[in-house]
Amino acid sequence: MTAQAKASRSEANQRLQSTQYDLVVVGGGITGCGIARDAVRRGLTVAVIESRDVAFGTSSRSSKLIHGGLRYLEQKQIALVWEAVNERRTLRKIAPHLVNSQGFLFPIYTHSPLGLCLLKMGLWVYEALVLFRVPKLHTNYSAKKVLEVEPLLASEDLKGSPLYWDCTTDDARLTLETALDALSQGTELATYRKVTGFIRDEDGQIRGVAAKDNFTGEKLVVKGRCVVNATGPWTDRTRALMGLQDQILRPTKGIHLVIDAERLPIRYAVVLHHPEDGRILFAVPWGDRTYVGTTDTDYKGDPTEVAATSGDVDYLLRSCERFFPSAKLERKDVIATWAGLRPLVSEGSEEASDVSREHEIFVEPEGLITIAGGKLTTYRRMSVEVVDRCLEFLKTRGGVSGLREANTATTPLPGAVGWSPTDDHGSMAEKALEAAEGCLDPDTARYLVDQFGARGVELATRIRGNEEACSRLIANRPEVLGVVDWAVEEEFAATLSDVMIRRTQLFFRDKDQGLQVAEKVAQRMATLLDWTPQRVEKELVYYREEVARSRSWRAGGEEEEE
Repeated sequence: MTAQAKASRSEANQRLQSTQYDLVVVGGGITGCGIARDAVRRGLTVAVIESRDVAFGTSSRSSKLIHGGLRYLEQKQIALVWEAVNERRTLRKIAPHLVNSQGFLFPIYTHSPLGLCLLKMGLWVYEALVLFRVPKLHTNYSAKKVLEVEPLLASEDLKGSPLYWDCTTDDARLTLETALDALSQGTELATYRKVTGFIRDEDGQIRGVAAKDNFTGEKLVVKGRCVVNATGPWTDRTRALMGLQDQILRPTKGIHLVIDAERLPIRYAVVLHHPEDGRILFAVPWGDRTYVGTTDTDYKGDPTEVAATSGDVDYLLRSCERFFPSAKLERKDVIATWAGLRPLVSEGSEEASDVSREHEIFVEPEGLITIAGGKLTTYRRMSVEVVDRCLEFLKTRGGVSGLREANTATTPLPGAVGWSPTDDHGSMAEKALEAAEGCLDPDTARYLVDQFGARGVELATRIRGNEEACSRLIANRPEVLGVVDWAVEEEFAATLSDVMIRRTQLFFRDKDQGLQVAEKVAQRMATLLDWTPQRVEKELVYYREEVARSRSWRAGGEEEEE
């Protein structure tokens, strides 16, 4: 790291150590960032300490769905579904550019575990829970109609399918925009600082955290009147830093396959019952790609090392073979995979799929507050509950004055400020194209607003006239070099992987997983961040290792969770 970069990071570390925060949040996933956003908007001083990048873990490796969880009705988890479908509506309001309506077909066959009549009744309940304020009301298709709209689906014994509506999102970018909003209100976000322990007073009460800067090695003490553990799959490891040995999590692994849409072209997302165990899976259209997932298996390894295995990939391909037989998908059709862990609260259930997605809040006598479980869809409501609990705890430490309403359910995220009131992505793309003054192609303009919302118009304005910034990173793909600049200058990307995996998603979407352009991106970041040649090479080595880990299943390696 150069002297300039060290100075900037040192200044941030000084601020962290010289401030007494009301709330220190450990973990920069969707829950941690949601807690920070809610707390700072209520008037608390907040610091977020994250050992890697924002959304490094589960928050960039989900099924990318904002949904109520139709299958949870069958499990009689009515409260969870009610909460989720109502939060879906809220997220559509505050992040319409990121939370997009998506039709779902749920084909029922003669031997399906669920009957067509029961499913139709369930959908009426599903929509009634939100007073029918859904993207669209469901409709029922005959077998003939199903095959007209999705001709790749297996036709034998097909009885029909409802078409219902939920939402998809970019999970990493939803997390990022939540963090950006928290930052705009005064939150101190410290990425690539690893918490190594807790600071206690003479009575044994937690008064902050000890941390280490991953880049400089500097040791930090960050003081907080209340400390929240929002580390997802790392929850038990974080609790162990204060001597707690009991395990409150039952992490389960979910993996997804990315397929070229030309090999698996689908109009709607399709709900699949796996032919072997009946587990519900999804095949989801994703622009020029389709992704399929997810698995649900217990995992006991290092969360950082989670990856798809040979068995995982074959399991999903067998489901595709059953439901899309004419596609004849093979291993060679898998462009990329991603794997994430659900930080579920242990209940002793026999089957991983039966473990509740409900969240729980744990308050230790020493003062650590832990949030575990939950769903991406309900992160905002979970955050409200955690901050409420923090305020109750802070009353025992003198309280907090000057509090106000957070209004996180009505305040738009950054990309939604200035967004089309009719949620018209096309009209916003036209604005970006006009702002670029001939510097961008229409598909790149559309990409910018789909990814960045109204901020995409600002990005287009910034790079107009700059031929280099407007140049495509990869031929026939919409990403341009200016997006790398934006990631570093506006979205605190600090490593090559931050840009390739979570800011541009070339890691998943490019047929070569971005390897062909990784060096170009690293050199651009070196210019912006004043990296040495040694740092550039280190970043490239790490990114190539990430790609290799995502491809390790190709060697036929089996389960390594133990």
